[in-house]
Amino acid sequence: MDAVANAVEAAEEETLDPADWEPLRVLARRIVDDAIDYTRDVRKRPLWRDMPPDVRARFRSPVPQEGRSPAEVYDDLAENMLPYPMGNIHPRFWMWYMGASNFTGALGDFLAAILGSNLGGGDHAAAEIDKQVVNWLKEMVGYPAAASGTLVSGGSVANLIGLTVARNRMSGIDMRELGVGALKAPLRFYGSDQIHSCHQIALEAMGLGNRSLRRVPTDAACRIDIGALRSAMAEDRASGIQPACVIATAGTVNTGAIDDLDAIADLCAEEGLWLHVDGCIGALLAIAPEGKALVRGIDRAHSIALDPHKWLHAPFEVGCALVRDAEAHFGSFTLTPEYLENAPRGIASGVWLHDFGLQTSRGFRALKVWMALEEHGVAKFGRLIDQDLAHARYLTERIKATPDLKMCFPTAINIVCFRYDPGGLPEAALKRLNTEIMVRMQETGIAAVSDTTVNERHCLRAAINNHRTTRADLDVLVDEVSRQGAALMGEVFHHPR
Repeated sequence: MDAVANAVEAAEEETLDPADWEPLRVLARRIVDDAIDYTRDVRKRPLWRDMPPDVRARFRSPVPQEGRSPAEVYDDLAENMLPYPMGNIHPRFWMWYMGASNFTGALGDFLAAILGSNLGGGDHAAAEIDKQVVNWLKEMVGYPAAASGTLVSGGSVANLIGLTVARNRMSGIDMRELGVGALKAPLRFYGSDQIHSCHQIALEAMGLGNRSLRRVPTDAACRIDIGALRSAMAEDRASGIQPACVIATAGTVNTGAIDDLDAIADLCAEEGLWLHVDGCIGALLAIAPEGKALVRGIDRAHSIALDPHKWLHAPFEVGCALVRDAEAHFGSFTLTPEYLENAPRGIASGVWLHDFGLQTSRGFRALKVWMALEEHGVAKFGRLIDQDLAHARYLTERIKATPDLKMCFPTAINIVCFRYDPGGLPEAALKRLNTEIMVRMQETGIAAVSDTTVNERHCLRAAINNHRTTRADLDVLVDEVSRQGAALMGEVFHHPR
C-alpha cells in the first residue's frame, strides 16, 4: 500500500526542467544565433520605433494561467519585443548617458543566471569574482588595496552607499543606534547647482532631508565655485550647522563639467570634511591615457560612486561604491542575525558581501564586467574613452562650422550641448523648435539626443558614450539637425500659432 502511495505521489511531483532537453538545446542555439545577428546588424535597423497599439496591448494582458512551449514564448518576443528597443546599443544613440553594452558581457549575464548564485553571502567562486572586480575598480581610480567597495545596481545606489558612510562617520554619534534625532547639530552636505537629483533622494532617504543639501553656485564652465563653497561652509558654521561632506562631481549630467577635485580635496582636508565624488559619468576617465588628467585628485576622495555600465559598457545594470576607509564602510551596514551566522568552513564561511550594502539578496553582477575586461583588457577601454572624447571634439567643431547651429556650453568631456538657432527667435520658440527636431529624429529612428535646460538656456544634448559611434554617425547628426531645423522653420515658425 505504501509503495502504491509513493508511486502516485512521485507521479504528481513537478519541476521547471523540461522532460526532454533537446528541443531546448535547439531553441537556445537559435536564440544565440539571432542575438549575434541582432547585435551585428544593429546599424541596419532604425534606432527606435514607436510600438503599434496591438503590440502595447500584448504586454497588458492578464497573467497566464497555463504555459506554452519555450519556442512559442521566444517567437512572441522576437515579434513584439526585439523590434522595439530603447536603442542605446545603436551607434547613433547619444540621448542619456549610458553605455552601449557588449556581447561578451551579455554572455556573462547568461552564465551568471545559469549559475543562479546569490551574492549576499557564502564562500563560492562567484563571490571571489565579485571581490576581484571591486579590486580592479579600486585599482583603476588609484585607490589603495586596503580600501573597500561593493557592486550595486547603479549610480543612485552607489552614491547612497557613499553618503550613508559619510553621514555615519561625520555625525559624531552612534548613528545606527540613535538615528538622526540624536544629532547635536544639523549636518550639511554641499554640491554644485548642477548636482544629480539622486543626491537629494539619497539625503531624503537617509533622514536628513533636502534642506541638508546646499547647492553651491557654479562658474562659467558649470564647475562648483570653490570660493562660494568656502563661504557657504563658514556661513553654516556661524549658524550652528555642521558642515559634513562635499559631493564633488566628476562629470555633471547636463554638460559633463568636472569640479576641481584637487582644490576640493584640499578644502575638505582643511575643514575636516568628508569628500565624496560622484564619478558615475567621469570617474573612469582615470584609465584613459588622455582623459585621466581631467580627474586628477579623484584618488583623494573618501568615497567614490562609479558605473561600469557606462564607460565599461557592461550590460545593465552594475554600479560600484568605493570607500577608502574599509572599517567605516563595513561598520555602516554589517548586521548578522542568527540565521546568517558565518561558519568556520563550508559554504557559509568567509566574508559575506551583504555586509557592505543594503541588499541581502544580490545578483551576480560582476561576471559581465570580469569577462569583458578579461577579453579586451583595461587599456582598450581607456582608448575607447579617449575616442569618445575625440568624437565630442569633432562634433563640437562640426557644429561651430555649420550655419544655424550654435554651441550652448563648452565641451568638457564627451557631452556636447548645442541647438539649432537661426537667430531672431525668442527662447521659448527656440525650445519648441529644438524639442521638435529632437523628437522627429527619434521617431524616424535616425538618431537620439536628449534635451536639457542649463542657466535658463534650452539645448540639445549629445552624450557620446558609445563604442560603436563613428565620425560618419556624427556627420549624420549635424546634417539631420540642420535639415530638420530648416524644414521646421518653413513649416511652422514662419507662421504665428
